[in-house]
Amino acid sequence: MAHAFATIGIFAKKNNAGVTRTVETLIADLIDRGKQVVIDDSHIAGHYGVATCGREQLGVSCDLVVVVGGDGTLLDAGRAVAAHGTPLLGINLGRLGFMVDVLPDEMRTTLDEVFAGNHIAESRLMLTTRLKAADSAEAEASVPAINECVIRNQAFARVLDFDTYMNGVFISHHRADGMVVATPTGSTAYALSGGGPVLHPGLNALALVPICPHTLSDRPLIVDADHEIEIHISSTIEGSAMYTSDGQVSRDLAAGDSVIIARAPYNLNLIHPPGYDYFNILRNKLHWGRGQEAPKI
Repeated sequence: MAHAFATIGIFAKKNNAGVTRTVETLIADLIDRGKQVVIDDSHIAGHYGVATCGREQLGVSCDLVVVVGGDGTLLDAGRAVAAHGTPLLGINLGRLGFMVDVLPDEMRTTLDEVFAGNHIAESRLMLTTRLKAADSAEAEASVPAINECVIRNQAFARVLDFDTYMNGVFISHHRADGMVVATPTGSTAYALSGGGPVLHPGLNALALVPICPHTLSDRPLIVDADHEIEIHISSTIEGSAMYTSDGQVSRDLAAGDSVIIARAPYNLNLIHPPGYDYFNILRNKLHWGRGQEAPKI
């Protein structure tokens, strides 16, 4: 049964000639199919003859958002539209392609399948973060994250002292460059380079991965994603620390500040083409079992 994707939003990487050409081809194809097309006005100038709107409005106005770019572009789009439940389909013009898994040459065929209802829908957990200043009783408005929340010292090569808590229960004191709190989606990103495990995207779990800890026994910790994590910056640190969401949204942190991380009340919804295989992506991107074909069982 075909899905009624009547209005299609486009969220594209900016200032890239290859992306511009792909977007032009995509728009022409969608118009030929009789679709209404809306483009994110912060990425693409409105010279295509179709409607534009702000990124947050895409989630309200569209039935499907097609992301043209790399994984970073999809993270940017996802934080903007996920709260509205709007699914995303990624066209890969980036490098890694863990999340944007449709090649430009396969775009038309993939759209044929998607609009015919032949696709794989996937839901990924997200995080929201509240930042609480040392001199305030109230936390700031939440900041969403798809991959990870990172706390680290702003000063290069200077360690950060901080404490971790789960549901108000003390976990440990840390001296490290910082901490990564990663979703299963983000377990193959910054957390993986820090020695964290790969978490299957279907898990309801988070990875707490210390960055270059000064104590070698300070190892990654896996917890249920329904628990609230709090990271409290020591009141004795020199200089300032920094919070980042997906490496794209940053906030300064001072001595005594806290970062409160919880599962978001909504998920990121993705659409994959037929034949999507998460483990095949891991084999290709992480070079698992390189040169070996999958055994027949």
